[in-house]
Amino acid sequence: MVTQPNDWSGLSWLGPPIDARALFGPELDALLGLLRGLGPTQWARIAVPGWTVHDVAAHVLGDCSARLGRREFGAFAPGETLEAFIHRSNQEWVDRHRDMDPASLVDALEEAGTELARRFAHADLDAPSLGVSWAGADPAPMWLDCAREFTEYWTHRQQIRHAAGLGTDPAPRALSIVLDTFMRALPHTLRDTAAPAGTRVQVTVPGPGGGTWSVTAGAEGWSLAEDPGARPAAAVVELDTETAWQLCTRGVEPATALTRARVDGDRRLAEAVGRIVSIVY
Repeated sequence: MVTQPNDWSGLSWLGPPIDARALFGPELDALLGLLRGLGPTQWARIAVPGWTVHDVAAHVLGDCSARLGRREFGAFAPGETLEAFIHRSNQEWVDRHRDMDPASLVDALEEAGTELARRFAHADLDAPSLGVSWAGADPAPMWLDCAREFTEYWTHRQQIRHAAGLGTDPAPRALSIVLDTFMRALPHTLRDTAAPAGTRVQVTVPGPGGGTWSVTAGAEGWSLAEDPGARPAAAVVELDTETAWQLCTRGVEPATALTRARVDGDRRLAEAVGRIVSIVY
C-alpha cells in the first residue's frame, strides 16, 4: 500500500502549478451579472439541497469575507471535525444573512469580491498558504489554495445557473482551470489504494476545457508528477465535462459517474478514481 507524503519540500506529486489569479475578476463579473438578472421568485429556488439561490449567494459572500479577514469564526465544539466545523460555520453565516435583501447582497458581493480579486492578482504563487484538505496538502502552496478558491466561486455560480434554468457555463478557460484543479485530488483519493510502484491511472475529459491527467504509484505515494518512464496506464477513465465536475463536487455520486464513464483496464483502480472529492465534504 502506498502512503501520501505531506512535506513541504516535496510537492511535485501535486503536479505542475496552476495560475488562476487572472480569472477572479471575470468570474465575479459573471456572478454579479447572473444575480442581477434573477427575478424575485428565482432567488427562492433551491440551488443545492437545503440552500436556496439566496443562501448560496450569501455563502459566497461569507467565503469572500473570510478570505479578507472580515468574518469571525467561533471555536470548535468538543470532538468536532474540521469538516463539521466548516459546515456548521457556513450554515450559521447563511442563517444570519437570510433576511438580507438581494440588492444589498449583490452590492456586498461586488465590494468584497473586487477586493479579493485584487489581492489574489498580487499573490505569490510559491508561498505556503492555507491547507487544501481534499488534496492532502497542509500547508498548500498558494497556487493550489488560489485555484481551489476559484473553483469554489465557479461551482457556486453553476449551482445558481442550474437553479435559474441555465446550463453549466461552457467557457473553456475557466472550465479548464476548474477541472485541472479538481484533479489535483487524485493522489490523495488513491492514497489507500494498493498498487505496485509504477502503476499508472489516467483520467481523460475530452472536449473544450477538458484534459488528461496521469497519476502514478510510487514508493512514497501516488503522484501527478510527470514520469517519463511510466508504464502504459493500468486503467483509463474517460468522463464528459459535466459528469467530471459534478462528480468532484458530489453533484453526481461515484456509482452514477462510472455508469457514464468509459473505463478501460483495471476496474478496481477505476472505482478508486471515482471516489474523488474536490470539496470539503
